[in-house]
Amino acid sequence: MSMDVLQSRAEIAAARGRLREMGANAADAAFTALLKRNRLWPGSPLGDQVKSWDVWKTVSFIRQNLASDAAVLDLGAYACEVLPALHLLGYDSLTGIDLNQNLSALPHQETIRYLVGNFLETTLPDSSFAAITAISVIEHGYRPQRLLAEISRLLKPGGYFLASVDYWPDKIDTSGVTVFGLDWLIFSRQDMDELFALASDCGLEPVGEIRHGAGDALISWQNRRYTFAWLALRKR
Repeated sequence: MSMDVLQSRAEIAAARGRLREMGANAADAAFTALLKRNRLWPGSPLGDQVKSWDVWKTVSFIRQNLASDAAVLDLGAYACEVLPALHLLGYDSLTGIDLNQNLSALPHQETIRYLVGNFLETTLPDSSFAAITAISVIEHGYRPQRLLAEISRLLKPGGYFLASVDYWPDKIDTSGVTVFGLDWLIFSRQDMDELFALASDCGLEPVGEIRHGAGDALISWQNRRYTFAWLALRKR
């Protein structure tokens, strides 16, 4: 499937269970996460239970389609569970990039390469990665042409871009709202269709069915209600 939409809270719980079953549960336990947030436990926070569905969709796709030596880049890697989860599954060519200066506090530094930088304009070589991932990242400071051009440059032919975004089929106004110092977009159906069209111009194509419909508005944040969408694109 090239686009899917989180429909219910049951899907979040089921996804976390599947991550545990496959040995890829890398998120902090609830109590540990609480201690870290209050600086009573060393290290940076890792993972978010509400993102279980996004992470499971991404990790399981990589596991089904790419060998363990495939090079994977995670955009907005700070506190993201994807690379540690892939590490648990035996993937050993992992890179993360984020503007956050605290990347050195994330686990598995001996095997995961973390880079401080802007993922819209990296200095990484062309055609370096078999997959690029982004979990609830691109909607902050969304610059589609720059983003998709850089992803296309970095992906090997046949490589995948896998991402999740804040989503609701109908347009939700976020004008004037800044998050992490960046403007914020809740993707609508129209926004997603425009992304797929721009992606095609950059040599990135859907890998399967596109599903736009939403169930419950599961997320309530910044006085908006929405859910998550997940997408998969393949470089021609």
